[in-house]
Amino acid sequence: MKHIIILGDGMADHPVARLQGKTLLQHANTPYMDLLARNGRCGRLITIPEGFQPGSEVANTAILGYDLNRVYQGRGPLEAASIGYEMQPDDLALRCNIITLEEGKILTHNGGNLQTADADKLIEYLNEHLGNERVRFVTGIQYRHLLVIRGGNKNVEYAPPHDHPNEAWAQLLPRPIENADNEKATELTAQETAELVRKLIIDSQKLLPQHPYNKEKALHGERQANSIWPWSGGYRPSMETLPHRYPQIKSGAVISAVDLIRGIGHYAGLQNIIVEGATGLADTNYEGKAAAAIEALRNNDFVFLHIEASDEAGHDGELDLKLQTIENLDQRIVKPIYEEVSRWNEPVCIAVLPDHPTPVEMRIHVDEPVPFLIWHRGIEPDQVQRYDELSCVNGSYGMLRLEQFMQEFMKY
Repeated sequence: MKHIIILGDGMADHPVARLQGKTLLQHANTPYMDLLARNGRCGRLITIPEGFQPGSEVANTAILGYDLNRVYQGRGPLEAASIGYEMQPDDLALRCNIITLEEGKILTHNGGNLQTADADKLIEYLNEHLGNERVRFVTGIQYRHLLVIRGGNKNVEYAPPHDHPNEAWAQLLPRPIENADNEKATELTAQETAELVRKLIIDSQKLLPQHPYNKEKALHGERQANSIWPWSGGYRPSMETLPHRYPQIKSGAVISAVDLIRGIGHYAGLQNIIVEGATGLADTNYEGKAAAAIEALRNNDFVFLHIEASDEAGHDGELDLKLQTIENLDQRIVKPIYEEVSRWNEPVCIAVLPDHPTPVEMRIHVDEPVPFLIWHRGIEPDQVQRYDELSCVNGSYGMLRLEQFMQEFMKY
């Protein structure tokens, strides 16, 4: 049996008064996810281990069956793997957003939906003025980039920018973690690393508004990409591959527009499949990603298909847009995949779930259980009739924790 996980990032939500007290999954028209729930089995999953923040890098790694206490090194090294940057033994890699500040506050974590071609020019500009033998910026995708500090210490507390919209940035600057053990000797202390990152942030706010890209934005009254915001630093991780952990998986693939998911896939031993037009936003190439997933399933035992759009809409507080991303996932991802694989002679097991909720009225990730469904031909259904946060409470899997999901999924 082949296996595919379809993950709608941040898709889960809270009841919303504007939707008569329904969640977005309850309100949205999702006939194919409902079909799989009705003919499959459901439950809820705790995706965030105790002591960890509800980030996508944490939740997706846990969903794939890894013990975060053993393998987690932060988002930075995952971005590095996806970008193709080979980390050196003394590298500290940090995810580096280019964000928008306004009136002393974080207005948006994405630089006004910065596009990669424009971001590349800004990264080159930053390297020219702030880069040196210790500091290097590396272009990623859209607003998501990499800061590499040679000899940096990872024991620094950062504030993920998507968790602090409309908050004063000066109060969120990185600071060293007191009395933290470091797993390796580093040239810089945690205090020195924090001071360096703070200086880079402040210096970037002087430089970036002077770039022609931002001058043009200012001229038209549009959001500028006017500050860097590094966070989630770590060293190169050591992870067993999924084929080594699960003998059912001889080969596998990951499909995502997001660097950190590609990075997880890289360390998990999955082939990265790049889909033209995959953006990580609501305008992503849904049809191309569905077709790529179907083709990958023909040639592999396992596919991890990640769709970012709902998470971005949640962070932006766009209710109608998030509803549309959920319906797009149902109609343009789940439908074609289900209709295709249900005709195959070799059975395919499908799972659908988010990694964490991103409530549209909060605009941040929250650490709460997520609903999931598992379907394959011949599975004995439970009583759940719809796929949503409340219905899945009654699913036969009950409440699973962390790596238990992958263990159950790979039983079939």
